[in-house]
Amino acid sequence: MDTGVEGRSALRIPIYLALPLAAASGILLDGAFPDRGWWPLAPLAVALLFLTLLGRGPWMGWLLGLIGGLSFWLTHIYWLTLYLGSLPWLALAVLQSIFFSIGVALIAVVLRWGPRVWPTPLGRLGMVPVVVAGLWTAREAIAAVWPYGGFAWGRLALSQTEGPFAGLLSLVGASGLSFLMALLAALAVQLIRERSLEIGWRAGIAVAAVALLLAIPAWPTLPSGSTRLAAVQGNANAGLFAQYVPGEILANHVSVTLPLVGEDVDMVVWPENGSDIDPLRSTQAAKTLDYVSEQMQAPLVVGTITMRDDEYFNSSLLWKAGEGAVQIYDKVHPVPFAEYMPDRAFWRPFAPELIDLISRDYSIGTQPNVFDINGIRAGIAICFDIADDQLIKEMIDGGAGIILAQTNNADFGSAEHYTDESAQQLAIARMRAIEAGRTVVNISTVSSSAIILPDGSTQAAIPNFTAGSMVETVPLSDTVTPAMAAGRGIEWLVSGLGLAGLALCLILAGRTRRAQRG
Repeated sequence: MDTGVEGRSALRIPIYLALPLAAASGILLDGAFPDRGWWPLAPLAVALLFLTLLGRGPWMGWLLGLIGGLSFWLTHIYWLTLYLGSLPWLALAVLQSIFFSIGVALIAVVLRWGPRVWPTPLGRLGMVPVVVAGLWTAREAIAAVWPYGGFAWGRLALSQTEGPFAGLLSLVGASGLSFLMALLAALAVQLIRERSLEIGWRAGIAVAAVALLLAIPAWPTLPSGSTRLAAVQGNANAGLFAQYVPGEILANHVSVTLPLVGEDVDMVVWPENGSDIDPLRSTQAAKTLDYVSEQMQAPLVVGTITMRDDEYFNSSLLWKAGEGAVQIYDKVHPVPFAEYMPDRAFWRPFAPELIDLISRDYSIGTQPNVFDINGIRAGIAICFDIADDQLIKEMIDGGAGIILAQTNNADFGSAEHYTDESAQQLAIARMRAIEAGRTVVNISTVSSSAIILPDGSTQAAIPNFTAGSMVETVPLSDTVTPAMAAGRGIEWLVSGLGLAGLALCLILAGRTRRAQRG
């Protein structure tokens, strides 16, 4: 074994093999996510990427990370091309791949110098994987919130929502589960490198680590009551650039809802953009919602575009017959380059025709994201709001006993061209159900609509691109899971461990290089 001053491992894959293996790791990682959902591939793919880094410095680590990142992101979000074209897809994939490559470059530093910072077998098998996994989690955390509100897609935790590790979400949350999956991958790599232990011991440690995580039970969620609701998917093309007759989308949802008259429900839930006419400005639309609410004898939670004080909002309204909108929640995370154009003057010269398609900018909502529906407190998430960790915690802190996730996936698929986007978003909803210990009603205009119970199981679903409804009695809960109690504290803790460990590795590398020059 090479025991040179930089702690290089003898296990170093030739670069002509490392480059295609890095690309393969990205493809394998995508396979772990819906729609395929082959969850065991996630730690295996990450471990393969880490293997390519052994014995390499940050610049080569950056290159391998860029290749792995591009192969993952170009595959993972290919659904963007269906209606929006290749430019948004390439721009977002490249941006996320840059984040990915920087994180991988820093991990390469730790894999190279960590065994020298922690030279004992316990340090190499304990601290090095922890620091590597912490850096992976820190990169996910930053990309999820920045720039322009971030893009919380592609987190390792999302690949595990239908696997045996999913219950850990209730204990450690999304960032914590990503950390644990990266930890397993880094531990596997360190075990492969560790020559001081017999192969039987190394295999035993690997099996024990997996078995330990599998043996940890999910946090028990106790019901505090129940509610009966009707959730409606109108199968309406409510895409950004869709052509339809004004009132058509509203009519679609009315036509699916009225056959449910006579059902004893506490609420009726329509999706984001369930009404294409703003009932706050249209007397006819308001009368229509009054009629639906009156006939169903229940409040209506409906998504629509509102304009108030000369500002546009993507809104959810709690509508009661004869009273109108008694509560309003405006989307906190309008999608940049789709629902609003950030720094329009800067970006327009790069693609003026595309930028000009976004003719109006939606404002950022500021209202609480919990509705009081006749005594039932419901957390409200509009589309990508469901991916925001902080908004979910605010719901639970606000006493939400159920989560209503209204979405519109019409821009990312059709009956003729199904894509993975809605399945990926449904995985986020499933993750939130387990993490928060709440029933999540994921209701879309077109797909994928489902009711997810707090254990992650599906109680009901509507076929994709089909008009339909779910009328179900579902549990409420006031349980506060450890994940919700800790909030983003777990993310800060593991990310801090990663960055602190990286700092120690950089200090040792600097001292060694100065000694060599001296």
